[in-house]
Amino acid sequence: MRRRPSRAGALAAVAAPGRTLLSPADHVLMLVDQQPQLALAMQSVDALVLRSNTALVTHTASVFAVDVVLTTMEAALYGELCYEISDVLGLRQVIDRTTLNAWEEPRVVEAVGERGRSRLVFAGMWTGVGIAGPVLSALDQGFEAYVIADACADVSGEAHERALQRMIQAGARPLTALGYLLELQRDWARTATSEATRNLMKDLGGACGLGLLYATAARPAGGAKADSYAPIRHDPRPAGARRGRAGKRRPGCTPRLRGLDDEEDPS
Repeated sequence: MRRRPSRAGALAAVAAPGRTLLSPADHVLMLVDQQPQLALAMQSVDALVLRSNTALVTHTASVFAVDVVLTTMEAALYGELCYEISDVLGLRQVIDRTTLNAWEEPRVVEAVGERGRSRLVFAGMWTGVGIAGPVLSALDQGFEAYVIADACADVSGEAHERALQRMIQAGARPLTALGYLLELQRDWARTATSEATRNLMKDLGGACGLGLLYATAARPAGGAKADSYAPIRHDPRPAGARRGRAGKRRPGCTPRLRGLDDEEDPS
């Protein structure tokens, strides 16, 4: 919305969101190559931080019903999607490809076209290859591109930063995992998602989550205890699909978050 001039000729403020702010229905989330073998080479960020931020982005997409495109590169070699994604979005179709640049895979571009949105939000690995390739390609074709910087990683800090700089210079907009969550919520009066947003922050929001946990613990007695957000508490798959025999976990990036896999495999 454009600002209207006031009587004195100055711009008048309008209570409306800026044009570049994201909302749940106006973009597609592109999750690219979050695979265990690719993660082994990451040096630009601590592995635990990357895993936590990936989980935060994935659960945010679930809570706000964001359209998602999932793609992997040669999964037979580099592994399937890590748990932070597959445990939440595992029923969605994953596009496995051979191209380093996902935008050069026709099925990926077709999936974007089917969703009919011109804004794309990217997260994944490696920043300088798996993310920079499709971001720069999409920008060239007139799409708007956002990059969740702390949910991306590369083989060195230099590689990660130079890739981000290159994308920003081309017109991409950087943000963070927590910023993505709060930008979609944006008003605590939106009660359909406010409870889940707070609980996501408690579980995966770092120091911000600790503050919320403290505030919850200090609440006067008799207050209603908040339930956790559904994606973490509920796994619709049977127990046998969650663990292998003898209680062994499938290979992946990380154990599941609290509330999943509590029961042992009866087989």
